[in-house]
Order: sequence, then C-alpha cells, then structure tokens
Amino acid sequence: MTDMRSPTEARPSEARNRLLSTATRLFYTEGIHSVGIDRIVMEAQVTRATLYRHFTGKEELVLAYLNEADRALRGQAEEVIAAGLPPADTIRAISASIAQGIQSPGFRGCAFLNAAAEYPDPESPVHQAVLAHRQWFLDTVTEQLARIQKPGAEAAARHFVMMRDGAMAAGCLFDPDLICETLLHGSERLLEVYTATGEQNPAS
Repeated sequence: MTDMRSPTEARPSEARNRLLSTATRLFYTEGIHSVGIDRIVMEAQVTRATLYRHFTGKEELVLAYLNEADRALRGQAEEVIAAGLPPADTIRAISASIAQGIQSPGFRGCAFLNAAAEYPDPESPVHQAVLAHRQWFLDTVTEQLARIQKPGAEAAARHFVMMRDGAMAAGCLFDPDLICETLLHGSERLLEVYTATGEQNPAS
C-alpha cells in the first residue's frame, strides 16, 4: 500500500495530527459512515477551513486513517521478521501479535474489513486501499511459508489469512481469550500439516 498522503499532508502539523487522531478514534469505534465531518471538526477543536487545508474531504481523511493503520501493522510485521527467527516461529509470532491485538482494550475488529464493509464498490479508493493492505499481508505470510517449502505456500497463506479474518471478526463478538486460543491452535495445526507435507515430499 503506497503512502497516500498529499504534499500538504507530508508536512505534519498539530492540527492535522489532531484531525487524524480524532478521525481514527471515531471511525474505528463508531464506523466511518456514521461519523460526519462536523463531528470530527468539533472534537478535534479545529475549523472546517483547517480540515480542508489538510484534507480535500472526508474520503482523503478515511484514506489517511487507513494509511496509518497500514503503517502500524507493517511495522509490527517488520519487527517480527527482523528478529531473524525460523520461518515457522515467525508465523507463530505474527499469530501472537494478532492475538494480542484482539485482546487489547477497545478492540472493534479489523479496521480494513470494517472499511471494506462500508465501501463495497471495488472501484472506490477506500476499497482499493483495503485490497492493497490485504495483498501485502498475504504476500508477507506467503514469503515466510515459502521459506519452509515453496510448493503450496500461497494456499497455506490464504488459509492463515482466513483464520486471521475469522478471529478478527469474532474477537469483538465473543470471548476474546477463547477466540485467540482457537486462532493460535489453528495456526499451530496449519504449521504442523504444512511442515509434515514438506517432509513427506523431500523433492519439493
């Protein structure tokens, strides 16, 4: 996912930071469509003119919100990968990071899945931003699994992403501890089966 900030946004200001942090909190906790510009302006304690100096409109503010979420998640993954663990342990660490997020206070599901539900049009820039983030995550998991064995890596990664999606959706509806336990167990089982498949086919 590329940095969607305009040249104006590339020069951070206190007002812009307040606008983005306010929008992030409201969009994530209450939903994007249910939060209007007036509410964001009021809670960020800025004027409409200030908002439009930094963002062309609500859609650009939504894209900035998703861009920040994307950066945070990429940073977490990069930190795990930089630790230089064996690939299976890297997948376990990514799973643990997801579980930690689900168990955090105020968890309301995946910001990207939530945004996709509100912007179903495939041509929408917001929907495209969601797809770009998800492609990055799939590619990241695929790359780690391919370090174990290349055949079947993408299929196994899609399985992992589906488990992650299910856990993120269920984590704010049911007991998050049980959801995380299920996710971690499922991830471990996926690794066991995937690794065993490679051992049974040494030529791969």
